[in-house]
Amino acid sequence: MAGFGHGTRRHPRSRGRTWSRWGSPRSSEVETGGGPDRATLGIIGVICAIAGFFVLGIVLGPVAILCGWLAMNRTWSGARPVPAVIAVVLGAIDTVLAIIWLAGTATPGAGFF
Repeated sequence: MAGFGHGTRRHPRSRGRTWSRWGSPRSSEVETGGGPDRATLGIIGVICAIAGFFVLGIVLGPVAILCGWLAMNRTWSGARPVPAVIAVVLGAIDTVLAIIWLAGTATPGAGFF
C-alpha cells in the first residue's frame, strides 16, 4: 500500500518524468540543451521587430536582435534560418530608428513640454 509519499519509486520527480525543459517533453538530438527551438525564436524575433516599429521600439528592437541571434545558434557562420536573419536586421533598424526618434524629441524647442 502506497500513500502519502511512501510510494514504490524513490524519486518520483526524476528528470525523465517531469517537463522541466521548455521544449517538448521528449528528448531529441536537436534539443539536448533545453530551451525553445530555434524556429520559434526566429518567429518571435520577427514579431517583436515588426511590433517595435509601432510601439516600444527601444525595447522590442533589442529583444528581436537577441531572439534572432539565439535562433541562429549564437553564431554568425554556417547555415542561418531566414526568420532569424530577418529578426536581427529588422531589430537593428528598429533600435536605430527609436534612438534617432528619442534624440530628436530631446532637443530644445521640440515641443516635448
